[in-house]
Amino acid sequence: MKRLIFEIHRWGGIALALFMVLWFFSGLLIVFAEPPVPTRAQQLAHAESLKPEAGWLSAGAAWDASAEQRKEFLQLRAPAGKAANAPGVGAKKAVPAVNGFADARLVRRGGEPLWQVEDGRGQRFVLSALNGELRAVDPEQARGIAQAWAERDGVKSVNYVETLDKPAILRNQENLRPFHRFAIDDGAGSELLISAVTGEVVHASTRVQRGLYWAGNWVHLFRPLELAGASNDTRVEVLKWAGFIATVAALTGLIVGWLRWRPGWFGKRTYSEGRTQPYRESWLKWHFWAGLLGGSFALFWAMSGFLNNNPWQLFSPANPGKEELARYIGSDAPAVARDWKPTALPANEGDTVELNWRRLGDAGVLLAHTRDARRIPQAVEGAGIAFDDAALASAVRRIAGDTQIAEQTALDEYDSYYYLRHHRDAADRPLPAVRIELADQAGTSYYLDPQDGRLLLKTDHSREAYRWLYSALHHWDFGWLYQRPLWDGWMVLWVGFGLVLSVSSVVIGWRRLRHTFARKKQPHAVPQVPLELAENRAG
Repeated sequence: MKRLIFEIHRWGGIALALFMVLWFFSGLLIVFAEPPVPTRAQQLAHAESLKPEAGWLSAGAAWDASAEQRKEFLQLRAPAGKAANAPGVGAKKAVPAVNGFADARLVRRGGEPLWQVEDGRGQRFVLSALNGELRAVDPEQARGIAQAWAERDGVKSVNYVETLDKPAILRNQENLRPFHRFAIDDGAGSELLISAVTGEVVHASTRVQRGLYWAGNWVHLFRPLELAGASNDTRVEVLKWAGFIATVAALTGLIVGWLRWRPGWFGKRTYSEGRTQPYRESWLKWHFWAGLLGGSFALFWAMSGFLNNNPWQLFSPANPGKEELARYIGSDAPAVARDWKPTALPANEGDTVELNWRRLGDAGVLLAHTRDARRIPQAVEGAGIAFDDAALASAVRRIAGDTQIAEQTALDEYDSYYYLRHHRDAADRPLPAVRIELADQAGTSYYLDPQDGRLLLKTDHSREAYRWLYSALHHWDFGWLYQRPLWDGWMVLWVGFGLVLSVSSVVIGWRRLRHTFARKKQPHAVPQVPLELAENRAG
């Protein structure tokens, strides 16, 4: 049995040594890399001032006026063989019909007022608040958006580069394609990607940020396989099984390390010359101590990386499906959200850049978003200033069906499952929030934003286990440890051990392979003493 453990560790380590180097190195870059996707606060800070005027169309009027254009737009974008206006296109289950929009934002772009609306299936449209026509963004209009963005950062010159359908650096933005790419002449190699559908800046990065992203996230998640022609499913399978082999190699390595460690305690003899480990050669010694001290963390990272891909669907889905979200929002938009016509805002509203109608069932809330990322509820007849407990509970009941609500709790601080991640702003995880727990065997809970009604997070017993087995062991994002710069020091320390462990694995593995193939080329040579035994005879 001991011999089998040694062989599994040796050949598993040889098979994945280079991958482990790439994983640890790219993981170290991820610690310090900022995501290239602009935060909500960044987008608001770069937006045009809204300054609503009388005579602009309501969201409902613009929605109705654009009906034929939206239908044609969906037909052009529908996958081959599917009807664009069928509910649930692209989804595995039919999505309940939503009469009207699910979300409506009034913004200004290039001086023109626009309603950015989203239907119940997640498709987004930009409609003129002057005549209701469907708008798209051509390269010249996108240049104006890029210019305004750059001027907010004190830069004057931008240059159009190209229009891309699926930029490799963007993920999960199918509804916003294609994208116009612009270079900013700021000396830092900054670039912007602007959606041709909505005019939103969906990517903003410097040359250094992109370099960290390509060398970090892309390498870490095996994204180059997709550039080589592999499908996303193939990439995930390769990543999953590489993680499994790494887990086995790390576990057997820990066992080997503990078996070979002789600290001399309780009278147990050490190796010759009082050594507590059997190796004299430098690389073997480095590998031994890095594995003994940091091997547990290597095991945690390998195992949690394997679980990240949800092998064999061990855990429940991470996010609510489209069908759940459509039921949560409700089928009919409230009359106040459809019929409200923009008017001049009070002088004390600050620099408002967006007005946003949010709805749940027959309840609606109008929020003003300012340049400094404040949300200010608007006093509109027929609308509230926030969603009350009854509206939130009703929205959850539409998802839960016959399952009863067990508890509804107001949260003024984060907990172990709902918390703010590094590199993101409070708009992603706002407080206060409301947690609604269902009386089901799965232990389902929903976290909601009472201000705008968003469903922020869904958890159950399965996802809670995933949070600790994956996120806690991979990102170490819990308790007092998740405070910078303490967290940075913690990650750098153990990733450093991982780098020593993996680099030494490459050297030792290469020597082992050379030794093995050299013996095969000399079948009549005098039998050679195995490499490890020759180095460790003194033990």
